[in-house]
Amino acid sequence: MPPTTPTSRLPRRGALVLGAAALGGSALGLAGCGFQLRQAPNYAFSTIYVNVSDASAFGTELRRNIQASGAVRVVREPALRDTADVILEILQDTRERAIVGYNSNGQVREFQLRVRVRFRLRTPDDRELLPPTELLAQQDQSYDESLALAKEAEAQLLYRTMQSDIVQQILRRLAAVRQV
Repeated sequence: MPPTTPTSRLPRRGALVLGAAALGGSALGLAGCGFQLRQAPNYAFSTIYVNVSDASAFGTELRRNIQASGAVRVVREPALRDTADVILEILQDTRERAIVGYNSNGQVREFQLRVRVRFRLRTPDDRELLPPTELLAQQDQSYDESLALAKEAEAQLLYRTMQSDIVQQILRRLAAVRQV
């Protein structure tokens, strides 16, 4: 006769329920603690004009993320800018690369990559909702002259990642505006 374990004494259905509870206990615990996945933000406005060049990758990503919420329509035509509830002005959008380290031969060993964005949010009648705000994302990147092409591709990937991070920060700040 095989040795008995606590589950071998339970009917089969009881063992399945016990096993499911053990595996799904963390999900049940999360549901009970009030955990909730992040929802799309609720904006205090229904239309927005984003004052940034159409050729800008930053502007394209920002507009796409605002429209993805489904609750806000982005006005694209400059002639209709004053019909929007709010105007998001991008005052500065720059990418910078600074040398932060050299090797013993005087060759560059490390860069610091930066994406800097300044913006403000206002109404068409020039009432300021968010004052001029600067967001800065920075990332260190090692550098090797023999891998110059790969390091340039890596830098572009890091810039895109930092840009996406800044877009998400702007969206959170736009969602924090309670009255227009």
